[in-house]
Amino acid sequence: MTIAAFIIGCEIGFWVFVVAGLVFRYILGMKRIGALLLVATPVVDLVLIIATVIDLRNGATASFVHSLAAVYIGVSVAFGHRMIRWADTRFAHRFAGAPAPEPKPKHGPAHARRERQSWFLHLLAWMIGSVTLLGMIWFVDDESRTAELWGMISRWAIILGIDFIWSFSYTFWPKKA
Repeated sequence: MTIAAFIIGCEIGFWVFVVAGLVFRYILGMKRIGALLLVATPVVDLVLIIATVIDLRNGATASFVHSLAAVYIGVSVAFGHRMIRWADTRFAHRFAGAPAPEPKPKHGPAHARRERQSWFLHLLAWMIGSVTLLGMIWFVDDESRTAELWGMISRWAIILGIDFIWSFSYTFWPKKA
């Protein structure tokens, strides 16, 4: 199995844990098992990073796919709670009679605040992903095989900078209704 297929499998696994947790919680009424499945989602991340590091340690040259594993970890840790909460509120509304989720603000100061919060989560994801990438670089300890990991840190920093400009622009020029 290639590392790319494994990453895709882990992403699918993450959502299987989320959906299974919500099904157990709201449809089957087994709240503890549902909570346990939701709490177990980080295990998928741990398995992914271990598999990626083992692949690199066994002699693979780091590729975009290897660096993508670290991006996945960063995004999953930083945004995972928000994604699960998003799914939970919709599932609770659909299957447990909870009130409809409030829509995201589309304009004004509330929209600007949400954009800034999202950027700070992106920053957290970048920091976690970059630390993960640096850990992989250190663990492999072979510059000729880890150049792509360094490249990902740089490319992601550029994307983070663009996102900063975009997200904070709403603070100075709020979207109008």
